[in-house]
Amino acid sequence: MTKYILSLLAVTLFFSCGNEPPQLRVLQGNAFGTTYSIQYFSDTSVDAEKGIDSVIYQVNKSVSTYLPKSDISRINQGDTTVVVDAIFKEVFQISETVFTNSKGYFDPTVGVLRNAYGFGDEKPLEVIDSTTLDSLRKLVGFRKVRLLANGTIQKEHPAIYFDFNAVAKGYGIDLIGAHLDHLGIENYIIELGGELLAKGKQVAKDQPWLAGVEAIDSEIEDRSVRAIVSLKDRGMAASGNYRKFRIDKKTGQKYVHTINPLTGKAQQNDVTSATIIAPTCAFADAYATACMAMGVEASKAMIENLPEIEAYLTYLDSDGTSKVFISDGFEALLKK
Repeated sequence: MTKYILSLLAVTLFFSCGNEPPQLRVLQGNAFGTTYSIQYFSDTSVDAEKGIDSVIYQVNKSVSTYLPKSDISRINQGDTTVVVDAIFKEVFQISETVFTNSKGYFDPTVGVLRNAYGFGDEKPLEVIDSTTLDSLRKLVGFRKVRLLANGTIQKEHPAIYFDFNAVAKGYGIDLIGAHLDHLGIENYIIELGGELLAKGKQVAKDQPWLAGVEAIDSEIEDRSVRAIVSLKDRGMAASGNYRKFRIDKKTGQKYVHTINPLTGKAQQNDVTSATIIAPTCAFADAYATACMAMGVEASKAMIENLPEIEAYLTYLDSDGTSKVFISDGFEALLKK
């Protein structure tokens, strides 16, 4: 077994070691509780930053659970008069597709459980026993909500809590990409919180954009790269529990941030990390979360039926040995 388990839980962009071509431009900033870095090639000076700020504002206004007056927060608070915007509708529809393809393992109504375990925007419950879990699970289920023709949301129970965090960041990246497309920028790569959207190529090198594959046990301050993947006109996102977990101070119970919506439990299964390459970053984001909840065999079966989705999964076999599953399409993108 090698010292490192390959993973894409965080993505490091590779910058040129020499002088950058004059037309290479870089934008950096903050969005969705993290940072972003955008590299793009343009022969003319364009004001991309103002539009990016507008995209971030609109996404937050629509689907951020951390803003008390956003549309999603008002819906979660029981306001049935909210008419959702195009952003909410598309995120809802993407979520419905992934919910169906994952057989319910991806479910944005898992919010009450996320909050209960301390991974949301509310104080965690002190005790989560079987009785509490049974009660909370009644408030989970994407088939219990509907997007009506008039743009309002119908919920079977007022306390059902939407949480689009596992898809909204990727969707926001796609909207930033659409903004760059609108400006006539054809070659760019967007990195936001470890998720990527790449279009065109790295013009100065006449090659696809490259991203690093990080070792799962590398330190945040000193990340070691174990492989390189080529990206062109695709989105990439990853999910994993090795850094994202919470230990209950009273019970010592470990809760991972990926919650199984079918059981309601926040427990590690055999998949330790999931990285997805997809036509959009939103779908990559959502399917990475789904694989973390599904386990390796169910994830493999799902990916095999989705020709546009490629996966890189790290997992533990029955003996606790670290293994890697790489779909054929993902393998073809790895730089040898």
